Amino acid sequence: MVELAADQTPGLVCAHNHLYSGLARGMPAPPQTPTDFGEILDLVWWRLDRALDLDTIAWSAKAVALNALEAGCTAIIDHHESPNAIEGSLSVIAEACAEVGVRVNCAYGITDRHGAEGAAAGLAENDRFLSAGGRGMVGLHAAFTCSDETIAAAADLARRHGVGVHVHVAEGDVDTWQRLSGHTTDDWLLIHGVHLPDDHGLAGTIVHNPRSNMNNSVGYSNPRRFPNPVALGTDGIGVDMLEEFRIAFVKARELDVTATPDLIWAWLGTGWKLFPEAADDVVTWNYPTMDPWHLAYTTQICPTSVDIGGEIVWADGAPTKVDGPEIRAKSAEAAQRLFTALNRL
Repeated sequence: MVELAADQTPGLVCAHNHLYSGLARGMPAPPQTPTDFGEILDLVWWRLDRALDLDTIAWSAKAVALNALEAGCTAIIDHHESPNAIEGSLSVIAEACAEVGVRVNCAYGITDRHGAEGAAAGLAENDRFLSAGGRGMVGLHAAFTCSDETIAAAADLARRHGVGVHVHVAEGDVDTWQRLSGHTTDDWLLIHGVHLPDDHGLAGTIVHNPRSNMNNSVGYSNPRRFPNPVALGTDGIGVDMLEEFRIAFVKARELDVTATPDLIWAWLGTGWKLFPEAADDVVTWNYPTMDPWHLAYTTQICPTSVDIGGEIVWADGAPTKVDGPEIRAKSAEAAQRLFTALNRL
């Protein structure tokens, strides 16, 4: 990690995101109002992912990557699903982020929701991307949407490529997370863990997404109770990791007033172990003291410059590699195409 001034941090890492949700703001209302987490998945997100094509995937990734620079986030660990546009999707995401200048780790979320053929296509996309030298992991949606055979195949593929598996675990109370036992290793990412018992026995890093958990009314995971390392993600609700840090802090304080900003900053810091290159990126902020105790109680902090890999990619309120207004305009147009496709489902 490079030596930093008081107004600087390394590049922040979002340890779990869904870049495909970047165009979802303003999407048409679902056919009926969801009343629980299962219905939120079925009526909102599983409809949205079916409406995606490679073009909307690309513009969504560019839009979120631009938002990342605005928030000092230089690395995103993404979990993607687009059942009607699987082949090539991870490369589209990686290329879109590279164009903007943001680091990304890609994974396709394999699932049996669309039959054995869909699961095989997801497995093949992970294999194709990793075999081509892409930075990524093997993705699984969640145990409750995957057969035992699919879980085993994903774990085997990850071992063969020397990477971990990126999987949602016990986000809601219907997950059959126990079926992951015997497969997990320390390089897995276990997303949410809300309904895991303290002694769950799964290896890997727990990625805490406090705002998403509250938004979906699934409960509080209280990740301090786990022996696993803990990192912070957004689950696709933006990519502002300082804001996620503050939300994680006040949520922890709601349960235990002795929780400190240092604890939550350590969770944010786990991102630098998951994405080591980001630790050498340099973000200069418009606030003089980037200390956790300051940041926990100070809002509206934003970067004045972002250096990724020795290249200034954000300066004077704008990206340096791309035309920000053009990305915003074309992403808005892509969103309308996505909404039209969504209404046809």
